[in-house]
Amino acid sequence: MTVRLQVVLSGDCNLRFKTEDIRMSEQPTRPRTSSVRGFILETLQTLILAVVLYFLIDTVVARVRVENISMQPTLQPGEFILVNKFAYRLGEVRRGDIIVFQYPQNPQEDFIKRVIGLPGDHIQIDEGRLIVNNHLISEDYISSPPAYSGEWVVPENNLFVLGDNRPQSSDSHSWGFVPMENVIGRALMIYWPLDEMRVLNTTLVVSAANE
Repeated sequence: MTVRLQVVLSGDCNLRFKTEDIRMSEQPTRPRTSSVRGFILETLQTLILAVVLYFLIDTVVARVRVENISMQPTLQPGEFILVNKFAYRLGEVRRGDIIVFQYPQNPQEDFIKRVIGLPGDHIQIDEGRLIVNNHLISEDYISSPPAYSGEWVVPENNLFVLGDNRPQSSDSHSWGFVPMENVIGRALMIYWPLDEMRVLNTTLVVSAANE
């Protein structure tokens, strides 16, 4: 409540004071609990959105750490790569793709290798040379030529895979083919360490195999 004084000049020059009460309309104050509640709701919404986005991304992309030397020099132990888990739901496997898959002899273990043969392909390794469907493949990505030899025909719904470090890779030449249902996805890029970040390009192998 505010008191306003009003001076009234009377005829006998005496000053008289009148008091007039003015009732101010009181503005309602926002309760503190309301602002705290709003902050909590916004924080919860942000956390829920972050969790949803995490699981959506995790459904499409896997993060894999390279554990051994079987893919040297292309991949080094300790590097982290992104794997597109939807790659073969939306497209076809290509020769030269680097894939992550469940090891057929122990599905609890994941391997990473390079696709060399598709279903129906005839694979031959002779005197360190790789021949696919009677085409000699130029492999500038391997550490050294393989010391073994052999011939394989890839069955339907299977893949033939080899490590780029041919002399020190456990792969299709020793334990057989990879069923398509074991494939987790295609390796996209190295994202850690930062100085090793790069996209994993496979065009050289594909173009050579299609000559």
